[in-house]
Amino acid sequence: MFIDSVQIKVASGKGGDGMVHMHREKYRPRGGPDGGDGGRGGDVIFEVVPTLNTLSHFHQNEHFFADAGKNGGPTNRSGRSAEDLIIPVPPGTAIYDDDKAELIGDLVLPGQRLVVAKGGRGGRGNQHFATSRNQMPLTAEKGEPGEEFNLRLELKLIADVGLVGLPNAGKSSILAATTNSRPKVADYPFTTLEPNLGVVKLDLDSSFVMADIPGLIEGASMGIGLGFDFLRHIQRTRLLIHVLDGLSEDPLEDYHTINAELELFDDLLGKRPQIVVLNKMDLPDVAEKYEALRLEFKNLGVELMPVSAVSQYNLKELMWKVFNTLRELPEEQKEIEMPVYRAEVDPNAFQIEKTEDGYVLSGARIEKAAAMTYFDQPGSVRRFQKLMAGLGVEKALRDLGIQEGDSVIIGEWELEWQD
Repeated sequence: MFIDSVQIKVASGKGGDGMVHMHREKYRPRGGPDGGDGGRGGDVIFEVVPTLNTLSHFHQNEHFFADAGKNGGPTNRSGRSAEDLIIPVPPGTAIYDDDKAELIGDLVLPGQRLVVAKGGRGGRGNQHFATSRNQMPLTAEKGEPGEEFNLRLELKLIADVGLVGLPNAGKSSILAATTNSRPKVADYPFTTLEPNLGVVKLDLDSSFVMADIPGLIEGASMGIGLGFDFLRHIQRTRLLIHVLDGLSEDPLEDYHTINAELELFDDLLGKRPQIVVLNKMDLPDVAEKYEALRLEFKNLGVELMPVSAVSQYNLKELMWKVFNTLRELPEEQKEIEMPVYRAEVDPNAFQIEKTEDGYVLSGARIEKAAAMTYFDQPGSVRRFQKLMAGLGVEKALRDLGIQEGDSVIIGEWELEWQD
């Protein structure tokens, strides 16, 4: 199983600020408040795109920030909401909160979406704060801050295509010549001791994952060598490339040997679609006997395709044939894993730390309220003070002995305590 892992940072958009504005019109000197609301900030959303099969595109960009909502305007005009930021990922992508080491979601099915960071709501304009006692309010809200997370993405891919054949048939060489994989290649049996995977990229929109399965031997289906482990990997593929060694004394016998092992291990595996290739066509001895071998395989109803991993003869044509065959095969049903979401935390909870600089307040609702408050507007400050009292923050500060003039620090804001 192929695992690709990247670390990225995401942030949803801040909500737009609400506006303080009084209606101005001829002959209406006191037209009333008409400050508009801010627009909603953009969400950060992961979406499964089935044509993707790697996380390599994240190496060029590790920061994903959604746009902020627009600020409200006069005459009750609301700001425009921002577009959501859609981040495409391949099927099988698990998304973790890297700071907490928590699984947020496991995306499996094409088109499946997961909102990882919700955009902030827009702040309300002063039109919402008019009362019978205060018909000209100078009070509005700033936009709600967005959410920010450090994420780790892990991709667990199962290969679409498996390269099978006897040891030293040239499977690793074909994988190295057609993908970004660099398996160990040498001229002796059992070079490959574990499956190697690589991504075949034919063009920007056409790719698939191919695995070099270690060479099978007679008796592999009975567990000889590492047969069970290797054959289990082949079970996960949708298509097999059966690689025959052109220098073998009897490629046809080799073909029957491998197929017998596949069928003995799993009846369905024996019926798995195959593309049969004769490797090492760059060698004169192999080229000479190809035509006779082609006719022998034709009598079995098998098309034998000549290739050379060394000279890359016919490899491009082989990869396109594989890709087109995969497109014609029915998609296998994948197990659905429902996304796992973060546990809810009490938004009203808060902590107070007494430091040399003052009293440091932290808590989800308090910090959000501070970020949404216009501290230069008396009405907005009074709303914030009422919230502090309602949450019990004011009493808690008094119990800790806060004095007139002491500093209260909330995020990036430093306020002065007044009785």
